[in-house]
Amino acid sequence: MNITVAPLVPLKFVAQFVSGGTPSPDSANWDGDFPFVTPPDLNGLDGAQISAWERSLTERGASESSVVSNAVLLSCRAPIGHIGVTSREIAFNQGCKAVIPEDPSDLRFLAYSLVSIRKALETAGRGTTFTELSATELSSLMVPWPDPNTRSRSADYLDREIREIDAVLKNLEGLSGALRDRARIVQTRFVFGLAVGQRHSAADAHSPLSGIPDHWDRAKFGYDFTESTERNGDDPPGPLLSISEYRGVELNTRTEGQQASLDVSKYRVVRPGQLAANMMWLNHGGLGVSSLTGYISPDYKAFWISDRFEPRYVHHLFRSSRYVDYFAAIATGVRPNAQRVTKTVLDATPVPLPPLDEQIKIADELDGATARVDAMLAKVGDLKSLLFERRAALITDVVTGKKEVS
Repeated sequence: MNITVAPLVPLKFVAQFVSGGTPSPDSANWDGDFPFVTPPDLNGLDGAQISAWERSLTERGASESSVVSNAVLLSCRAPIGHIGVTSREIAFNQGCKAVIPEDPSDLRFLAYSLVSIRKALETAGRGTTFTELSATELSSLMVPWPDPNTRSRSADYLDREIREIDAVLKNLEGLSGALRDRARIVQTRFVFGLAVGQRHSAADAHSPLSGIPDHWDRAKFGYDFTESTERNGDDPPGPLLSISEYRGVELNTRTEGQQASLDVSKYRVVRPGQLAANMMWLNHGGLGVSSLTGYISPDYKAFWISDRFEPRYVHHLFRSSRYVDYFAAIATGVRPNAQRVTKTVLDATPVPLPPLDEQIKIADELDGATARVDAMLAKVGDLKSLLFERRAALITDVVTGKKEVS
């Protein structure tokens, strides 16, 4: 079989470019019905349609931004190389550039072609504080560009194959969610001393001490958890930390360039054994006891834990489904992804206080149970990584002509 390698052409020969922009913080510009896309919204799409975004604009806000349709959106600031497609009108910030094909029918192939040169996109980035891909560098990059019939046929083939891969990835994501849910059920049963058959009910979201053993004491958050006001100094005490939905306090996934651009003088320090809390994410499990020294964003608070509590018990307690639901019930705010629990309300939060020896036993049991879930999640993660690699390799082989399609 003779394989015809696709010719390479400068991107500027087949597409036009639009840079993004962010409107002023005036409230009249925000929280409307107009999608506003930033680089994180493009993560993992690999040329798929953009279907979710964290922020939105009003029509007035969109008029102060950049608006395109039938375009490929490409993240051009660290991280460089996230790629998504939009057929509808969409606004985007300066961390992205829109790449608009000369022929609208080439939209899908153009996206796949950009995915195939992701390494070149990353390499072309420039900058000292953070890397950025300029329009000049972008327009000069060479992309695979076969004849029109091959472009159309290749895009159709990749659409079919990637749908199948994404279906498997969706099933694996569902399995991950089920494992995390199971861990929360186990956490809830043990940290509240519930009997095996006793279930967590919706009413418990408003009364988190419901059904706890009679010999346990009742406390309030503000009595045993003292806020640490230690601020970051001239030198970071360690890495930037964040709180994940499942694992708790961990290394932040920002790149070194992104971290370097932060004004960390406003950031708080968290130390091992302290409870870190993301005040805008408590209703998603945004608390956890840290085993690391690092710095956390101004949206976070750090708390010293009194010696009446075993820190590991505290970690599992506040990440149980009962407290996730409780914080969801008391959080306030218009935007679903930015609902805040105030320090005053947090201080009044009721907390079960078992005898210390029981806390240690509960923590030991849950450490073992969550370790088993971690091991299963790691295996699922490995499978997902292999599928992502397979998807990227397939795209590259097809658009470059290394793999012939019918």
